[in-house]
Amino acid sequence: MPPQPEVNKHFWDFLKSFLGIIRILQILFGAGLWVTIAANKYEGAIHFVLFVAVLFWLLTLTAFFITLLDKQDLVPVLGGDRWLLSNLVHDIAAAVLYLPAIGVMIYKTSRYEYCNLEQYKHHCLYKVYLAAAVFACLGAVVYLVSSVYVGCRKCRGEQTVV
Repeated sequence: MPPQPEVNKHFWDFLKSFLGIIRILQILFGAGLWVTIAANKYEGAIHFVLFVAVLFWLLTLTAFFITLLDKQDLVPVLGGDRWLLSNLVHDIAAAVLYLPAIGVMIYKTSRYEYCNLEQYKHHCLYKVYLAAAVFACLGAVVYLVSSVYVGCRKCRGEQTVV
């Protein structure tokens, strides 16, 4: 049985919308952050960065697919008329928690600055931490942009994400 026309239309409308594109960027930058860290040796405060990256990657992936499939009415307590507010709270929490993660990554990157020299021949995590810091910054920016966009929509009295 082919998909119903209104479901198919909502699917493409969400993918083409500003929030759909932002959600895809959030998923890509979050995956880039946690894959970069998890593929290498890490210790200490990097565990917090990995926690933030994986938690919000999973939550964003879930919100993306729920909105994509137009099933927000099935989510208890957070769905239905509260879905836009739930997305706003999610984006604000992610932006706020990404800030200390950026700080941790910048601190760790600066601690390994010495091994960025060409003469240094041992294994060094400088480039890994630098790449993770860039992914964390990009992730924070897209979550911040998303929270401002969704907040503006909420203030205008809109109830739907798309």
